[in-house]
Amino acid sequence: MTKRLTEVAKKAGVSEATVSRVLNGRDGVSEATRTAVLTALDVLGYERPTKLRGERARLVGLVLPELQNPIFPALAEVVTGTLAQRGYTPALCARTIGGVSEMDYVEMLLDHQVSGVIFAGGSYALADARHDHYRRLTDRGLPVVLVNAGVDELGFPRVSTDDAVAVEQAYGHLRSLGHERIGMVLGPEGHVPSRRKLDAMTRAAGWDEGDAECVERSSFSMEGARVAATKLVERGVTGIICASDVLALGTIRAARRLGHSVPTDISVVGFDDSAFMTCTDPPLTTVRQPIETMGQAAVDLLVTQIEGVGVLQDELLFEPELVVRGSTAPAPGR
Repeated sequence: MTKRLTEVAKKAGVSEATVSRVLNGRDGVSEATRTAVLTALDVLGYERPTKLRGERARLVGLVLPELQNPIFPALAEVVTGTLAQRGYTPALCARTIGGVSEMDYVEMLLDHQVSGVIFAGGSYALADARHDHYRRLTDRGLPVVLVNAGVDELGFPRVSTDDAVAVEQAYGHLRSLGHERIGMVLGPEGHVPSRRKLDAMTRAAGWDEGDAECVERSSFSMEGARVAATKLVERGVTGIICASDVLALGTIRAARRLGHSVPTDISVVGFDDSAFMTCTDPPLTTVRQPIETMGQAAVDLLVTQIEGVGVLQDELLFEPELVVRGSTAPAPGR
């Protein structure tokens, strides 16, 4: 008990006596100090006293699918910084292979009486995944915001990059360079943002069923992309649009292993404009997600719900930006 008091007092920046007064429900403590102590208790993983468990902490969960893709740490930096400015303490939950699942993280966050949760790249974006844990949040009336497209029936506010505009920009760029045989490396079949990109490509390129050989699916890994892109290159594709920068890097690797040069023989366009894409060989042409604006918007939507001002059910779409670098060039023979 003494150790707990000491740790909580240090975290909250108050005396142990003040922590004791809060935990015992005594008077003489300001609301701001009381909130700071309860938040510190939650962050450190200690259970609240029974009489205080019904109150939500000023703690907000940020659930990410991974941290290896640089776009997710970039989003986390924006969201956690914005939450802190609004007086909330972020709790970062990143899934790892064989580690804690998204469903388990939801249970942990509920146990800690969080005020709300922001999800990025979760199973909500996979049409064939289980979504029961999201309904648990709905049943509790907990504010939630999703970053990037997900299945429609969940009913949560969403902050998304406009996938259709992203594809139009990438496709238009490759066509302007003379590429006629353009393919795509996308995420899994049930991945909603990838579905949106494919729909946009079908419209832009006027594809029909016979053009299915211009599309390959992959897990969001360089190894998976290498396998998928190899098939496209062997079919004579000269320009490839990828659903992430990681997939684009795997695609470049595939082209080189087949003896082709990027961009002389094969042009590659990524999606995200995550960190270090200017440092790759060649620097990656990609479609930039406006991560800072989207992260701030996600926090604004969540705080609006927490404060009971209202809930915007519509999806907010943010326009991406094509960033042309060295991985694209005129089609061979141009």
